[in-house]
Amino acid sequence: MPSPEEIVRRDWDCLVVGTGIGGATLGHALAKAGRSVLFVEKGRAGFLEDDTLRGGYPELRFSRVDVATAENASQLARAGRCYEELRDRERRFVPMIGCGTGGSSALYGMAMERFLPEDFESDEGRHASGAPSSRPPWPVSYAEMAPYYRHAEALYRVRGCRDPLRPPDGELPAPPPLSPQNAELYAHFAGQGLHPYQLPLACESLPACTCCQGYLCHRACKNDASRICLEPALQEHAASLLDQCEVLRIEATARRVDGVICHRQGETLTLRARQIFLAAGALMTPAILLRSTSAAWPRGLANSSGLIGRNLMRHFVDLYLVFTRSGGSTPLKEIGLSDFYHGEYGKFGTIQSFGVLPPGPILAATLAKDVDDAAPWATPLVKLLSPALARLLAAIFGRGILLAAIMEDFPRVANRVVPGPPLAIDYRLHGGDRERLRIFRQQVRRALRPYRVLELHQAEKNSMLAHVCGTCRFGSDPATSVLDADNRAHGVENLYVVDGSFFPSSGGTNPALTIAANALRVADRVLHDESPKEKQE
Repeated sequence: MPSPEEIVRRDWDCLVVGTGIGGATLGHALAKAGRSVLFVEKGRAGFLEDDTLRGGYPELRFSRVDVATAENASQLARAGRCYEELRDRERRFVPMIGCGTGGSSALYGMAMERFLPEDFESDEGRHASGAPSSRPPWPVSYAEMAPYYRHAEALYRVRGCRDPLRPPDGELPAPPPLSPQNAELYAHFAGQGLHPYQLPLACESLPACTCCQGYLCHRACKNDASRICLEPALQEHAASLLDQCEVLRIEATARRVDGVICHRQGETLTLRARQIFLAAGALMTPAILLRSTSAAWPRGLANSSGLIGRNLMRHFVDLYLVFTRSGGSTPLKEIGLSDFYHGEYGKFGTIQSFGVLPPGPILAATLAKDVDDAAPWATPLVKLLSPALARLLAAIFGRGILLAAIMEDFPRVANRVVPGPPLAIDYRLHGGDRERLRIFRQQVRRALRPYRVLELHQAEKNSMLAHVCGTCRFGSDPATSVLDADNRAHGVENLYVVDGSFFPSSGGTNPALTIAANALRVADRVLHDESPKEKQE
């Protein structure tokens, strides 16, 4: 790999900002096709660091719960996690998102599901509240995405069973047998006339696998973007990487990007490439563009529509602790249920087994943080009782299996990213969202009868930034979108966005596979559109 000095002096074919699912998948495809590719990553190169924290939550090493300390930030950075606070209307918090090679895929639960055909279409109906949903159509169809879905499933070695309510499209490699608790719930749902299935996972399912959700895998089990795409691009296809390198802004004329201004180890660098691909995530990508003002782009680069940072979406996620009759092995993320994805009451989402919850001390620390936000006067008492509370929570959660109910969020122009500093979000639930949540919760309760269930409503919390997306939507009309159908910025011929920012709607399930499939599609378009002259240059 060339030195940082050589990297700065070189003019690259492709510069990819971010190494998550979108950036790593696209960069790997372009490097494999012979393009010179430079990856820029704000966090650490986890696969190169001897002191990377793997196999557990970094919070277990915290001496204080307060995440703003320098010590805690260092622990989070070593674990591939975001280590900077995010601000909303009510609180400051550190979101559970990735910052390091692999991005958030290094932390994900490995669920890789396709969107349904209807997710790509405009919703002209009305949801449960009676208000229009305002879901715009995607400029690509499910049929156009299908071959890239197949490619992404093979690339990430997805194992599982097809959802019987989705279009049939071949078989996936068989998953391991269900654990006892998941098998019991699977039979329970099927007995009610519902359609459970074994969740497609990008997981090698080695013996004693615990899915490593929320932290870096310590074995060769999790098929994340770093393992599947970034490392092969570096080792086999001559790509290069600058880690711990933060993009400050992008310099551009009215039509083209000229340079990417970065900060690394106390130095300011200018990187140049023929094509620029932003994949820093749906929070940081719009922040970079909004910071990149100039005479040609006074409202931010590529922001002629005024929509960069707008239409912020996050899935609404509730947790249900189900006390099953079966004991046995550690409950894993194994089953899915999409019977409530769309019905007579509107569009909702999926139910999935969640996998292993964080250990008792982290649960207690999370509860203490919630108490501190809601009732600061009670914080000293909660801290005093934290050891006993941790043991109690561990005992309770150890007796059941956790399910996650994931509900689609609709785009609203008022929900947005504010670049800061510090980076902030301005996000509110609306009446229609709350009504859909009420109905969805009723449906989940009905499906779980007669089990004893502990409901953990998390959907209203902005700190639960599950699957954030939508802040640089693509579309056919430059007045209502930021990107065109090929994910290229309107008005900027060599700038693309390939992370979850491009989603015009959030769908009702995990976005990772759709991001990966779209990155492969964009790579195909980029390679196809290059002229012979450009290839020679």
